[in-house]
Amino acid sequence: MNDILDVATIEFADKGLSGARIDAIAAATRTSKRMIYYYFNSKEGLYLAVLEEAYRRIRRTEGDLQLDSLPPEDALRRLVEFTFDHHAGNEAFIRIVMNENIERGRYLSRSQIIEDLNIPAIEAIGRIYQRGLAAGQFRQGLDPLDIHASISALTFFNVSNQYTFGHIFKRDTAASAARAMRRANIVEMVVRFVLR
Repeated sequence: MNDILDVATIEFADKGLSGARIDAIAAATRTSKRMIYYYFNSKEGLYLAVLEEAYRRIRRTEGDLQLDSLPPEDALRRLVEFTFDHHAGNEAFIRIVMNENIERGRYLSRSQIIEDLNIPAIEAIGRIYQRGLAAGQFRQGLDPLDIHASISALTFFNVSNQYTFGHIFKRDTAASAARAMRRANIVEMVVRFVLR
């Protein structure tokens, strides 16, 4: 089952929902279309399973960061670093999310679990933020969901727009020095936004 989801992730990331082919997924996994339809009911069912697994994986790994054991500023820095690294190392995740946005969230809205998978991410930021407020380090009036959106936006762009940005500005954004500088800058932007 995981093999099918892994191959389907690449197929949907590369070709989107409309361009992906169950034949190609079946051939790459040495299974049959019939077996895929048995487990997932339809191409759209497989696509939704891929979306759910993509979010499940990031949230599971994020949950292992033990952010509650770190001082608030360190926890925030660790979360931003993790998110940057995850996105940089998982282009398929970014492309799947981009494709689902092209679909206007139509399939994601059908999921029974994606919303629940993402609640712990916002709760974790909320705990970091509350601890930072209590310590007098973070400024008042911020929304954990907005902090999450800012982290996502800054880290997502580096993957989603790497080709257009790189061609326009003649910069290899995937080069290790450029990536390290961008990572450090994003961490500082988010932390300075939250600090008093």
